[in-house]
Amino acid sequence: MRFRPIAAAVMLSATALPALAQTPPPPPAPTPVPASAPVRDATLTVVGTGEVRVAPDMATIAIGVARQADTAADAVRSMSADMDAVLTALATAGIATDDIQTSSLRVEPQMRYNEPTQSSNVTGYLAVTDVMVRVMDLTALGQSLDAVVQDGANQMNGITFDLADRKPALDEARRAAVADAAGKATLFAEAAGLSLGPVQSLTEGAASGGMPQPMMRMAMDSAEAVPVAAGQITIAADVTMIYGTSAD
Repeated sequence: MRFRPIAAAVMLSATALPALAQTPPPPPAPTPVPASAPVRDATLTVVGTGEVRVAPDMATIAIGVARQADTAADAVRSMSADMDAVLTALATAGIATDDIQTSSLRVEPQMRYNEPTQSSNVTGYLAVTDVMVRVMDLTALGQSLDAVVQDGANQMNGITFDLADRKPALDEARRAAVADAAGKATLFAEAAGLSLGPVQSLTEGAASGGMPQPMMRMAMDSAEAVPVAAGQITIAADVTMIYGTSAD
């Protein structure tokens, strides 16, 4: 008789198990919906350029001495003597030593092709030295060139006009470049039906100016002062500007 309650309890537990097994699972958690990315306002990118034409106040000239001889040593000796005379003439013309710099020095064999033997023979040697000279007084440029020609310079390799202080002209070109970019931005925004916002970025490009004047490389043997026209040089600047915009 003691075992009946235990059997009844076992039967009750077995009867309850199917009810527990039929309990529905909890509903799945809702899938999160990602937030949409914020809408960014459109931007407008423009490039502006500015130029200023000014009269130069200095020049850089490239002159040289070339001498030929049967041997390399004789060619170098003759060239060196003439270059010493050229440097003396430059000093006499008021050119400071710091404004004179040697740019190249070379010795080249001179060859002649022999048709019967189909070979080349050395007939001599050419010694050449080139110097860059800054002339800070343009009124004396022609006389300076004439002086060095008379004292041995026989090569003119180029001339460049420039400004000793480029900053004032360059700043003016920069202002013109910004104004040009701003004008383009206003025009484009109006044409596209946009409201122009503040400048978000401004980047300056490379400034330019003082390009070499056209002058051919030539031998110099004139006995008169060399005529030189400085004219004007162009100082240029460019900027890239990015504006914020919004729809009207």
